[in-house]
This record gives sequence, C-alpha cells and structure tokens, in this order.
Amino acid sequence: MVSFQHILVVASVLLLLSVITSKASGKLGGPTLLLFLLIGMLAGAEGPGRIRFNDPQTAQSVGVVALGLGVFSGGLDTDWVSVRPVLAKGLALSTVGVFITAALVGLFVNVTLHFTLLEGLLLGAIVSSTDASTVFAMLRSEKVSLKGQLKPLLELESGSNDPTAVFLTMSLIYLLTHPGASVASLVPQFMLQMVLGAALGLAMGRVAVELVNHLRLEHEGLYPVLTLSWVMLTYGATSSLGGNGILAVYLAGLLMGNSDFIHKKSLLRFHDGLAWLMQIAVFLTLGLLVLPSRVMTIWPIGCLVALFLILVARPAAAFLTLSLARLDVRENAALAWVGLRGATPIILATFPLLAGPHRPAQTGLPRANLIFDLVFFVVATSVLLKGMSLRRLARLLGVDAPIARKRQYPLEFVRSHGTKSDRMELRIPTDSAAIGRQIVELGLPKGTLVVLIGCGSEFMIPSGSTVLNQGDSMLVLADKESLKHTEKILDVKRETWLVLRSSSCVFRGPRHASGLAQFGVQDRRPS
Repeated sequence: MVSFQHILVVASVLLLLSVITSKASGKLGGPTLLLFLLIGMLAGAEGPGRIRFNDPQTAQSVGVVALGLGVFSGGLDTDWVSVRPVLAKGLALSTVGVFITAALVGLFVNVTLHFTLLEGLLLGAIVSSTDASTVFAMLRSEKVSLKGQLKPLLELESGSNDPTAVFLTMSLIYLLTHPGASVASLVPQFMLQMVLGAALGLAMGRVAVELVNHLRLEHEGLYPVLTLSWVMLTYGATSSLGGNGILAVYLAGLLMGNSDFIHKKSLLRFHDGLAWLMQIAVFLTLGLLVLPSRVMTIWPIGCLVALFLILVARPAAAFLTLSLARLDVRENAALAWVGLRGATPIILATFPLLAGPHRPAQTGLPRANLIFDLVFFVVATSVLLKGMSLRRLARLLGVDAPIARKRQYPLEFVRSHGTKSDRMELRIPTDSAAIGRQIVELGLPKGTLVVLIGCGSEFMIPSGSTVLNQGDSMLVLADKESLKHTEKILDVKRETWLVLRSSSCVFRGPRHASGLAQFGVQDRRPS
C-alpha cells in the first residue's frame, strides 16, 4: 500500500516540475503542453518514475473536471465586444467545421486503415476540436499575435467547439455499442442538448452575477468558493437534465466575464490559475496513462492520420465553412494552420476505453486502445509541428502582430457593486496629437481621472500641466463612455490636430489634482 503522504509528495513534485518546466519552455519557445505530457510519461510505468497507473475512469474524471473549469475560464476571458463581429463565423467553425473535420478524418481512416466507418468517424470526432488554451499558450510562447479578426475568431471557435465534439464522440460511441440504434434519432437529441445547454448556461450565468453582487459575504475569500461551486453545479445540473454541460459552463463564463460584479479581477485571476492547475493535472494524468512502447508501435499510421488532419481535413473545414466570409486566402490559411489540438481530444479518447470489451454489459470497442494511442500521437504531432512554426508562418502570411505587453501598475482598482467607473490603461499612439502636450490641453471628458502615467519602468502621478511623451501610457479612471471618448482623443493624429488648431478649435479641459499620495507613489516628473 502506498501511503497518502507518499502520494502527496509525488503529486507536488510533478506539479512543481511542470511549473518550472513551463518557465524554461517560455524562455526557449518550446511546446509547454508537450512537456507536461512528457513529465507524466517519464513518471509512468515505463519511465524512471515507475508509477503504475492504469485507471481510465480516474483519468476521465480528472479530464472532465479540467475541461469544464478550463472552458469556464475561457468564457470569462472572452471579450464579447471583440468576438461579436465574428460571431457567425466562429459558430460556423465550431459546428459545421467540426462536422466536416470529423467526416473527412473518418472517411480517410476507413479507407486507409480499414477501420469500420463508425470507428473512423469516432476517431475523427475525437480529434475534431481545437483547444483555446493550447492555441494561445503556443502563441504566447512563440511571442506572436494575430491581426484583425483572426485572434477573436480563433478565441471564439476554440472556446465553443468542445460541445459539438463531445456530442459527436458520445453519439458515435452509443451507435457502436448499440448496433440497432438509428442515426436519425440523434438529431433531436443534438438540438435538445444545445438548446438546453445554452438556455441553462445563460440563466446560471445571470444568477451567478446577481449572487456575487448581492450575497454580501463577510469574507472575500469565500467568493472564489462560490463561483467554483456554481460552475460545478452548472455543469452537473445541465448534464443531468439532458443538456450539454460544456456549452452551459462556457456561456455562463462568457456572460459573467462581460458583466459587472464585485471582486471581478481577483475572481478572474483565481479561475485562470485554477484552469492552469487543472490543465497541468490532466496532462500529467494522461501522460501517466500512456505507454510509450505502445505509442511507438503505431507511429507510421499515427503520422499518416496527423498529416491528413493538419494538411487536408483542417484546411478543408476552414475554407469550406468560411467560403462565404470576407476572409482572404492568407487569413484562411493562418486560421487553418493555427487550429491546434490539446487536452480535449485526449480526454475524449478515454471514453472509448471505458466502453471497451472489459464492460460485458455492452458490445464493446475492440479498437479503443488503438484509438487512444492514435489520438495521443495526433495531438503531440499537432502541437509539435504547428506550434514550432507559428511565428514563421504568421510572418510569411503577413498576419502577425506584436504582443502588447501589459504594464504592472503599483496600485489596483477594485470595483464595488454600483460603481460605474472602471480603470483602463490607454497607450499613446506614436503619431498621436497628444505627444508633447499638457494633459489639460487634451479636453478629456468631465469625471475622467488620469491616475498614473507609465514611462518605461517608471510611474508618475500627473497634474494638469504634465506633458505627455512618446511611449507613455495613461492609467485612466472613468465610466465606459468617457473611456471611449478619451481613446478617440488619443487616436487623433498630429496632422488632424494642426488643422483643428489652425481653425481655432483647440482642445480645452478642466485641470484636476491626482490626490494619490496615499499609495506611496511620488510624482517624479517636473510640472
């Protein structure tokens, strides 16, 4: 018997190694998620760790919890304003695109590897969804962003296509284990799952916002407990009622993330950290479940399936789904290439294992182990090949954009319920008319407070006579409308300002004091 203390030591060491490895991977630009898997494999039965783990049920349970929390965190981080213009395209990719990918991979596997059609479609369904955390983790590690609609489109697609992939996977397993079942009977089930999942997700998200704002808990530390329990309740209740739990938690997170509630920043940080913890846990667990010797025996057919998915199925799904959208060839090519596979396919690959021949009450899936190994190989190949080439391809296609580094300010603004003002960092464009002018000359809206000015690594408390320089950023406190108006003022170009100046339309505005000495930040810029 292994003691509980020994389990704690091993688990903590594996987590620490994963965190340290992610730091090294960020410096070297390597695929972080693959390293998590590698650590799990090294700790497994065929690695130096010699941990014998052969429990697909536990791996699946950890994976489902991680998937739900990760999808909720993705919804919280999604900016509705940025994804709304690409809503139709994103939903098309997350539904029609998933069906096309699953169908093409299924037919390919059926013809080349002699799987039955249903087994091929099952493999295609499992690998059909892209993973938001994997996509953006790789973009960050490669220090590249994407221009225009590509970033919000990828964000929306990757965050919303898991429900379709989950439904397809479960439906095909049902058809394989119940040979007399009809495909037509699954259509109303799909509609019911999606409609019920969407309705309950939006309702639970709205109730969560009201709870957080009006419950008035005595201790701030209880709010993360409240939202965590609400996420689990949303998933469990929706799934129990026949809805799609993954869709429900995503929409609940999306609605919450775009609503105003108290302790919002701390709750966003909590769920982001929790999502990372669960992502590491699921990759370590799945790494323990994988037997490298078995995976290496299928590398020829694994390469075949991975290359077909990367070079044919995903591009075909992207181009066919968005054929009527206003995207040029370069944007479509980037979209097709950046769609990485992540934890979701490997989690879904555990479901056929639990419907296998060791379950005598069911027909069984004789190729369950092969499907799991193929999915693992396809995901690893997708992250390795695509991830390492993201920066080069983005630059080649001309769709890359520099990553905007968020400045860490020495103070934090915590909104309370009923507060209309918000804090925002506004960067001064290189050709802005604000450069070289005093703050009082900008004509900022009434009630707009410039709290701090960042210049390099220095922070200064401004006054009305403070002159703005190129490279400065302003930390502004105001309501949403005033913030939008302030952004427009900073976006005015120098040439336009000169025209307005010559027409005697000079900027004028109220002078105000900062009053922030209580934060211990001194004004080091002479007025």
